[in-house]
Amino acid sequence: MKIILASNNSGKIAEMRSIFADMGIDADLLGQREAGCDFEVEETGETFEQNAYLKAKAVAEYTGEIAVADDSGLCVDALGGAPGVHSARYTGSHDDSDEARYRLLLKNLQNETERGAAFVSAVCCVMPSGEAIYTRGECRGTILRAPRGGNGFGYDPVFQPEGFERTMAELESDEKNAISHRGRAVRAFAVKFKEYLQQKD
Repeated sequence: MKIILASNNSGKIAEMRSIFADMGIDADLLGQREAGCDFEVEETGETFEQNAYLKAKAVAEYTGEIAVADDSGLCVDALGGAPGVHSARYTGSHDDSDEARYRLLLKNLQNETERGAAFVSAVCCVMPSGEAIYTRGECRGTILRAPRGGNGFGYDPVFQPEGFERTMAELESDEKNAISHRGRAVRAFAVKFKEYLQQKD
């Protein structure tokens, strides 16, 4: 069985491959470029679920294979849920660095004492038939005043998950996968996906 991960983000692809392996899903997992999908899907949705669906649908239609997409972001309480679905282009451009994005976030929170936030991930799987499976995962935590750690990507260096003294960027990959928003969403998807396969048998 072949599954196309509708992403060109190498960090995200590595995380999802690791989680799929841990969940015992025996599939040939390919990133979007590996599958010949040399395009970016415009994320025009207003929710993480809508954006995940747009990406998975485009890749499923192009390849004729099962496609799985994740759309995720950071929702900060003091900013009314921003950057939210705009997390990857918070500075106004996808081309800016992760550091530029989290530095802007820290600047926007510099006078805030309420620093609660949640990483949110929505996973959507679109079958060649057009059927779709959705799951969602969240990880609550706090935005620090300065970055720490060199692992992970995105906003990981400034996010300290609940119950930890370390940031996401200071966790080992297996620790992060166990608690992360994406880990929770993908594991929930793996359960639903197995149920879907069993119904098709």
